[in-house]
Amino acid sequence: MSAVIRNLVTGGAGFLGSHLVDRLMHQGEEVICLDNYFTGRKSNVMHWITNPRFELIRHDVTEPIQLEVDRVWHLACPASPVSYQYNPIKTSKTSFLGTYNMLGLARRVKARFLMASTSEVYGDPEVHPQPESYRGSVNTIGIRSCYDEGKRIAESLCFDYHRMHRLDIRVARIFNTYGPRMASEDGRVVSNFVVQALQNKALTLYGNGNQTRSFCFVDDLVEGLIKLMNSNYIGPINLGNPREVTIAELADIIRLKVNPKLEIVSKILPQDDPLQRQPVIELAMKELSWSPEIGLEEGLEKTIRFFQDELLN
Repeated sequence: MSAVIRNLVTGGAGFLGSHLVDRLMHQGEEVICLDNYFTGRKSNVMHWITNPRFELIRHDVTEPIQLEVDRVWHLACPASPVSYQYNPIKTSKTSFLGTYNMLGLARRVKARFLMASTSEVYGDPEVHPQPESYRGSVNTIGIRSCYDEGKRIAESLCFDYHRMHRLDIRVARIFNTYGPRMASEDGRVVSNFVVQALQNKALTLYGNGNQTRSFCFVDDLVEGLIKLMNSNYIGPINLGNPREVTIAELADIIRLKVNPKLEIVSKILPQDDPLQRQPVIELAMKELSWSPEIGLEEGLEKTIRFFQDELLN
């Protein structure tokens, strides 16, 4: 009988982390969920609290911690512009010190380490769509640099630990992800539009709405992370949905699903907001046999139902 895999999920009470925790628990594995609740919510994982295979620890990854685990899933970092710009110095510290501390833990116990990087390492891209070989166009001193450059140095740390200490790493570059458990106030476009629509408010469109994004449903993204962790490919590898839509198109889809009579109002586009975002996922298809299966319309319906229930409670 093989031993049960013991997982550490940093940021495990967050939107993406809690869905990953669910998958690992459903697979019969052990999970230590680490979170400081800056953006995560204890309610996202409370359904596991009495399970003997689950442990919840309140901890900030910028401080070292000693744990015995087989795998480290490093997701801890505020990921929405509202959250990471609230305290940009803290965001930079989380990306650098947090990753440094978790890599040190993984090295000590010889655990496999997966880092949740981001498509924001590509910045406002001059190459479209974005393959892993593209090195990015990032404003190093802009209001988003705490996150964009933070994730870039975190990737550097991972590969230096791999080269110097032969640490078994995996690096995923995650594109826009959405679904149930998104925070209603996190400032991301899907949650913004859905909450505004359900509250019968005008949808807020920044810029002319022609900027593009590619939205991946959270269940598909978690499947990609698990396949990457179980593979022999270290990355970096893009995980996201290659279907590109404009923000104006997204607003129309959500408005039609909730209330077609809602107005759309325009505001100034924030500084350094990327004009295009679309992943090339050939590597993920080849190395992981992974591609998204849940379409935007289906995923949005599930997300809308979640926010309907949340706003009623």
